[in-house]
Amino acid sequence: MTDLVEVRFKGNRKEYFSWPSAEPLALHDPVIVEVERGQDFGRVSALGPVAAKKCGAGGAGGGCSGCSLAEAAASPPPSTPRRVLRRASSTDAAQADLLHAEEDDVRRRVMEQVKRHALLMKVSDAEWQWDRRKLTIYFTAEQRVDFRALVRDLASAFHTRIELRQIGARDEAKRLDGVGRCGRQFCCSSWLPELRPVSLALAKDQHLSLNPSQISGGCGRLLCCLRYEHDYYVQTRKRFPKEGKTLRTKVGAERVLAVDIFRETVTLRTDAGDTRVLSLEKLKTEVADA
Repeated sequence: MTDLVEVRFKGNRKEYFSWPSAEPLALHDPVIVEVERGQDFGRVSALGPVAAKKCGAGGAGGGCSGCSLAEAAASPPPSTPRRVLRRASSTDAAQADLLHAEEDDVRRRVMEQVKRHALLMKVSDAEWQWDRRKLTIYFTAEQRVDFRALVRDLASAFHTRIELRQIGARDEAKRLDGVGRCGRQFCCSSWLPELRPVSLALAKDQHLSLNPSQISGGCGRLLCCLRYEHDYYVQTRKRFPKEGKTLRTKVGAERVLAVDIFRETVTLRTDAGDTRVLSLEKLKTEVADA
């Protein structure tokens, strides 16, 4: 029996693999997987139909190949995913923990090399492959960077294959994690399956402040919640009268000043300047009876 398995790695990176065994895996099981040049360590994050649905939809990994969205657009995912080779032992997990402990020091050494080469790039994170055959360096940069000389020096220093991967500000926040202005863990690091573009028009639709400091997240970009909450705002506002509209109530002609979709209230003002706040249900009753 062959099953599809989603495996997560450091920084919320995830890829999809086949598990050709009758013995089932469980969520969070540590596993050793087959990668392009060797083996890597990760933990199971989805199984069977759930993993297949996420893989088919592209998810945050951009398809079964586990690449980024940009990479997925450039090249289609492979028809046959790589395999989960075996369950990881306690020794394998200890080796992975040891590698992760080294990665902060690796990042500092890479930053020193970047400074020596005078490159305009910010080193965000470093990630060892479990078998130490590859070291991936994640970085952000405002423009294209020629890092060929840097790669040669890093390969000489770490005696392994070096991959430099440029990521965006949102992807950096997803990898590094943090706490948002709401006091909760970043959505992109905890549960949000896909990073989608967010525009200022979404904030306008939700009648939010257009001050960037008020609607931006820890990554400096517009808050992800502006997008995934947008449909709720649009659908809910359809139940309310539009702001600026004049209604005929038991008081007479009143103009809608504001609506509160969470408290389900409407603020009205008469021609004389008197204001009052009504529940939506009471307003509908008054309008119907007027």
